[in-house]
Amino acid sequence: MSTIEDRLAQLGIILPAESAPAANYANFVLAGSLLFISGKGPAGDSRGKLGADYTTEEGYQFARAAGIEVLAVVKAAAGSLDNVKRVVKAQGFINSSPSFAEHHLVLNGFSDLMAEVFGEKGLHARSVFGANSLRNQLPVIIDSIFEIHSAD
Repeated sequence: MSTIEDRLAQLGIILPAESAPAANYANFVLAGSLLFISGKGPAGDSRGKLGADYTTEEGYQFARAAGIEVLAVVKAAAGSLDNVKRVVKAQGFINSSPSFAEHHLVLNGFSDLMAEVFGEKGLHARSVFGANSLRNQLPVIIDSIFEIHSAD
């Protein structure tokens, strides 16, 4: 039986170490079988707005990169990505110019990654919002909810 780690290797994805929170909050909270992941942006030095500094396709890649950051936290919290029962919800915040209208296409970078990694259990509910600004002028921040198998 193939593991999620095997799937990541097939996709050429190497998870980074879990990144630290940017302020006074927890990286995640486990409530019963629900794992709430605090907002994560893409690693690196990308700063700016979609529709002004970046294209929709670049935003898609930022959302995918933020998804990799999310997966690193999920792995640290759950012990293994194989403990993920399903991706429940994603909420994306897109740092965008007032005229930008493709927020949903940007967030597909995260959603497509979850489907590639988890298959059918990666399909999730989601919301996406345009923002006037985000912390450190990140182009994308995504928070998410996962259901994990209990330790019992």
